[in-house]
This record gives sequence, C-alpha cells and structure tokens, in this order.
Amino acid sequence: MIAEIIVPLPIYGTFSYSIPKEMEDQIQIGSRVMVQFGRKKYYTGIVERLHSEPVGFEVKPIMALLDSEPIVRYPQLKLWNWIAEYYLCTVGEVYKTALPTGLKLESETFVSLNEDFEIPEGVKLSEREIMVMMLMEEKKKLRLSDIDKELKLKNTPGVVSRLLEEGLVNIDEKVIEKYRPHAETYIELTIARDDHDSLHEFFDRTRRSRQQEKALVAFLDLSCWIQPGVQLKEVSKELLLKTAGISPGILRAMIDKGIFRSVKKIINRYNPRGIKVNEPALLSKTQNRVLDKIKDCYRNQDTVLLHGVTGSGKTEIYTHIIQEILDAGRQVLYLVPEISLTTQLTDRLRKVFGDRLLVYHSKFSDNERVDIWNRLLTSNEPLVVLGARSSVFLPYASLGLVIVDEEHESSFKQYDPAPRYNARDTAMVLAQMHGAKTLLGSATPSIETYYKAQSGKFGLVTMEERYNGSVLPDVEIIDMREQRKKKLNSGILSAPLKSNLRSTLNSGKQSILFQNRRGFAPIVVCKECGWTPKCENCDVSLVFHKNSELLKCHYCGFTRPLPQLCPACGQNSIETFGYGTERIAEEVHQQFSEARIARMDLDTTRNKEAHQEIIEEFARHDTDILVGTQMVSKGLDFNDVALAGVLNADTLLNFPDFRSNERAFNMLEQVAGRAGRRSEKGLVLIQTTTPDNPVLQYVKAHDYAGYFNEEIKEREKFHFPPFTKVINIYLRNKDAATADRAAVIYAKKLREVFGSRVLGPEKPFVSRIALWYIQSIMLKIEANASMKKVKTILRQIYEQCASWPDIKSTQIYYDVDPS
Repeated sequence: MIAEIIVPLPIYGTFSYSIPKEMEDQIQIGSRVMVQFGRKKYYTGIVERLHSEPVGFEVKPIMALLDSEPIVRYPQLKLWNWIAEYYLCTVGEVYKTALPTGLKLESETFVSLNEDFEIPEGVKLSEREIMVMMLMEEKKKLRLSDIDKELKLKNTPGVVSRLLEEGLVNIDEKVIEKYRPHAETYIELTIARDDHDSLHEFFDRTRRSRQQEKALVAFLDLSCWIQPGVQLKEVSKELLLKTAGISPGILRAMIDKGIFRSVKKIINRYNPRGIKVNEPALLSKTQNRVLDKIKDCYRNQDTVLLHGVTGSGKTEIYTHIIQEILDAGRQVLYLVPEISLTTQLTDRLRKVFGDRLLVYHSKFSDNERVDIWNRLLTSNEPLVVLGARSSVFLPYASLGLVIVDEEHESSFKQYDPAPRYNARDTAMVLAQMHGAKTLLGSATPSIETYYKAQSGKFGLVTMEERYNGSVLPDVEIIDMREQRKKKLNSGILSAPLKSNLRSTLNSGKQSILFQNRRGFAPIVVCKECGWTPKCENCDVSLVFHKNSELLKCHYCGFTRPLPQLCPACGQNSIETFGYGTERIAEEVHQQFSEARIARMDLDTTRNKEAHQEIIEEFARHDTDILVGTQMVSKGLDFNDVALAGVLNADTLLNFPDFRSNERAFNMLEQVAGRAGRRSEKGLVLIQTTTPDNPVLQYVKAHDYAGYFNEEIKEREKFHFPPFTKVINIYLRNKDAATADRAAVIYAKKLREVFGSRVLGPEKPFVSRIALWYIQSIMLKIEANASMKKVKTILRQIYEQCASWPDIKSTQIYYDVDPS
C-alpha cells in the first residue's frame, strides 16, 4: 500500500511513501504521519490519497502514524487543492498556512560541539567561525536558529556548514512537538457517594484541624455531594483552594491521609461555559424587510450582497440569520477583516450565542488555536466561528452560512508568505463545498462584488437608511493649501478641525482622528547636507518612533538609534518632518491638555488583549479622542462619536495602483461612518491639498452609486477587473542585475504565449525588501479564463527556462487578484 503525502514545503505535488503492514488498517485520508524527507529532515505530512498502484521507484516507509482519527475533515483537502490551483502556489504551502503550528511536528537542526575537536593545521578560521566556536564552547548545544539570534550573523547555516566540514561541530535533527495540552488538576473524594460511614469518619479525622474541616465542607458544597438527585460536579484544585481559603499544604495533607485524591485532566483552553444568553434584539420594520429580501434571494442564488450604509444595523440582521442556521443544526463562519473587529463583535455575539461562539485569529497562541481546531474537529454541534482570514481553514462539520463583513477590505488578502489568497473569495468557495449560503456585507462594496450583484450573479439587497432614524454625517472638505497660505493651521490641525475638536470636547462627545501612517515622523533629514537614514535591507527611508527613540523600517523590521549628529556631515542638524499617529497624539495632547487621548495602531496593539482594552476604554468614554490608522475605520460601533477627522487624505489618493481610488473612497467613507451613529448628526472633516478630487466629492455626497458608475467605466476602458483577471508575477534575487535580466527573459517567454496580455517588467513601488531586489510583470487574462489552464501554461514556461543561470537563481511567485 502506498500513501500520497502532502508535506509543508513549496514543492509541487504529493510524495509517495509505503505504508508499514501494522499501519494499513489504521491509516486514513486526512491523518497526520511523520515522514523522512531528504537524508535528515522529518516532517508532519497529511495523507491525501491511499492506493496500491506501482510508482516506479523505491519509496521510503512512513515512520509513524500520529492520529487514530483524521486531523482534517471533508472538504478541507479539496479546498486546499482549489487554493493551490487558483492562487498558483503549492498545496504544501497551503497546508503550512492552514494547520496550526502546534499540529505540525518538524525536525529542528541542533548544533553541538565536537568534544574531541582540534583545529587542523593550516586551517584558519574566519572571524564569524571563531564567534560560533566561542559560543558553542560556552553553550555546548544549540538550535541553529538560536545561534542566529545570539550572534545575528549573515548566513549562519553557511558558517556552521564549514565548521562541520572541518569536524569541529556535529549536527543532528530532533523532532519537536510544539503543542502542549492544557492539564488541570481536579480533586475527588476517595469514597463512593453513598458511603456515609466513611464520610463520618473523614469528619472525625479532620475535627482537630479547622482548615481541613473547612476544605471538606467546601468540597461537599461545591460538588453537590450531599444533595440527593443532583448530579455530581467536578471540583478543580484551584476552585477548592480559593473557596475554602486554604493553602496547598493543607490539601496535600488531606491527600496523604487518603481523604482526597488529585486527578489531572486535559482541558480545552477555549471552553467558556455557563454564559447567560439572551434572545437576539428585535429588528426594526426596515431590518425585517431586509431580512425577508435576503431569504427571498437565497431561493435562487447562493450568494447575496447586503449593501447597507454605515450604521444601518447590518450586525443585528446577521444575528437573526445566524440564529436560524444554528436552530437548523448547522454551523456559521463569520469573517471579519481585522482582529480589532472581533473584539467588539465578541461581546455582542456572546450575549446571544453564549458558549456556541468560538473566536479564532492570529493573536491567539499556538496552543489556543489547536484547542479551537480540536473542538471543531471532534464536534458536530452547531457553532458560530468569528474570526479573521485564517478561520476559513478550520475543520467545519457542516457549514450552513458564511458571513463576510466589510467584504471590500484588502485585509482579507494575504500577501506574504504564500498562499496569497483572498479569504472572502476562499470563503465563498468553502460555502459552495458545504452547500451553504454566503452573505457579503458592506457600506462600500468592492467594485467586482457590486458589479456581480448588478449583473445578477449575486443577489443584491440594499439598506439606505441608518438604524433608529440616525442620519449620515455631514462631510466637509478642508483645503490645506488655503489653511497654510493664511497661516490658520496649528501643525497638522486645520482651524476648522481644531475648533470642532474643542466644541466636541465641551459637549462631552468623542472624536476619532485618522492618519494612515504609524510612527512619529516618516521623514528624517539633515537640513545641512540632505542625508536621510535608509534601511540597510530595503529600498525605503526609516521612520522615527519617538517612544522607543528608534528609526524603524516598516517592511523588514530593521532598527537603529536616531543619531545625534549627521553621519554624513557631522553637524547637529537632523530634523524630523511629517506626521505619524504617534506625533499626532502628542500634538493633540499639547493643544487639548485636558482631553484623554488614546492611540490605536500596530505599535499599540501588539499583544493579544491590547485591541480589547483600547476599544473598551473608548466605549466606556474613558477616552475622548482616539487617534489611529486604518484599524479605526473598520466597522467599529461607538455611541458618542460626534466628529471624525481625516488628517491627510492625499496619502490615500496619490498612489500608483489601479485600485487606489477604490481604496481611498472605501476608507474615507468608512471613517466617515464612525461619526453620528446614534441620534445626533455627526460631522466629518477631510483635510487635503486637492479638494476638487472627484473621489472626495463622492465621499462628501455619500454617493457610492455615482462613484461606482465612474470607476466601472475606467476599469472597462483600460481592461482592469472585473473585466479581466490580473496576475502579478514577481521575480526576486539578491543581485539587482540578475533580477533585472531574469525579468526581461521571463517577460519575453510570457509574451510568446500571452502576447499583449503581458505588461512589464518594471520595478515595483518598493524595489528592494529584506535584501531581495524585486521586479514585477503584470499579466491580464480574460475574466472567465481557467486558472487551472493558466497554471499549467505558467508552469511549462518556467520549466522551459528553469535551468538558465539567471532564472535558476531567481525566486518567482504569483499574486492572483491583487488587492
């Protein structure tokens, strides 16, 4: 018997392994197995197919079967293959992303010192090799990755390889299991429940110790031991110690006496129980009509777009549909683009669905994600999963509905590493595989989605009014050229914005200020010689972060201190210009010292609870002004926000990309949607140097239809989606000249097949990232083209020139449907 195994590597196809006789009756499709790959590496593979066909070469045996039951359900493997085919990557790359790290055992390289080592005569070690040897003499044995962290060398594997050749170090591979189940200690009495004589004896034995007697009474109370007809409850050690108010030593003494025994049990980390639930909130007449229209659409179509203005009450409608699906015994996936949204939604949904709500996103630890995976894998119960894009990979038993909220968001698209998938589109395919319905929701739908809805491919339901009689906010465009010319502005704040911030504070309301740039100052320059700090690894300037006093690269993470003197001319003349969220928060605090100001960006939300803390503080009105990046624009719902300010709309509008207008309109309209969501009308102020820009005029009028009609004409004229499908092909190499030559060669080969559909090559906006020089080629193909056929052709073209020196040393990858 042969098993075709998927390994978590960027290599096309599956790999054949023989099944040992003792495993033949146990192994199943979807099971994890441990396999040797190459001479020394070991990986956790997934069984994709079982067969007894001859393979024509010698195969290695499977080393170990890790599961008695499959770790994935149908149709997960089918979805993985669709992603690999559509997004032009390998199924191994999909598997690596899909499965939580805790479920993937991998071998890790350990380096140890050869105790008998002597440096051979005539061999001179380099400075880097000496550094590794000194570290190994101190530590004796280290992971290869730990050597990297300790010494921060370039090409650590190369240095270790030379030491290995000289016999100075040894290398071995160890299989590392990353998942640690959560065990909890429970306390039990050592007698049967009906053994009253022994219970009396226990009281006699504890009479002299007041603390032990308290522990026994507390246990009997917590476990319902002496309540006839009531089921016994488990009592954890932690709960007993807390309730009885005793020390662990007292409990240990009672265990030694044979009164109690302790039992360790594996507990799912994500297992909230006993949450009080309420019925979904009553819908308004408008919301009920919308709900009925959605159900009508589902009679003929599997996917419906709910186009509702900001604050129209889409979430309440979602809640009612979810309840119906759960009542039918099926599961629901509720996708949101940002982790910050899961925070606010969790509280709202938990009140209705209680412990049937699971939350899943990347801020959870590996162990927590494995526990949620196992909960879904071992249960067919109706559950709601609220999560960011990675939640499309979970093992659902029977999906009945997929909701994609804020479906227009580019955050649904993964950029690096592969698979570069769009979670919205993947979720729709997942829904089809389960025979489920899909509901897309947005106030500003993506151009492609709205086009499909208008052409009848999707159902379309609109909500043009805000919930409970609220009205959309007024939008004012502020010309910053005039403000600066007349010297009316205070730093980045125009006079109207400053005035309205003051009146909003005085009225006890809240404000949101939006700037899509984090850090303190994006521009650092020497005013004498013009020196600007650049990243050592990327083709970008460094951004100054005042809180840490560091210059940082937002692409690779490189940091360096801000120099006191200019490294080029030696003068004390370094200045910072421009505004990031950190500087804005500081400046607003200087001008409104009495205001409570919070900042919400990547720097302030790095830990798991940070999103929740910032959002809850703002919701409780512990914060008056919230300064943030795009995180503050995405679907958050606050009662008292009267003012929203966009501090520099130009950074959104002036970007060299066919989607820049779409992104700008969506983001500005979404920021505007945070204001005046309850009874009082809100105000939105947008600062710009191009007040006549058509996108801003559409935002001012809240005119999505007008914007869409204009944009769709442009897309059709220049052959962009939805009229074509775009594939960006990237070539990267550590050598700039090689990358350039490879791009020219590859573009020429592509043109031989695709002709005028190929544009480029050209350098992208940032042409060097993390020491890789990048070139890009754009391929526009017909919207209805078969991606399977395109993948086959691209693979053939690559194989034709893979042995050519420039192509051989160049990495090539694809981005399908870039956002």
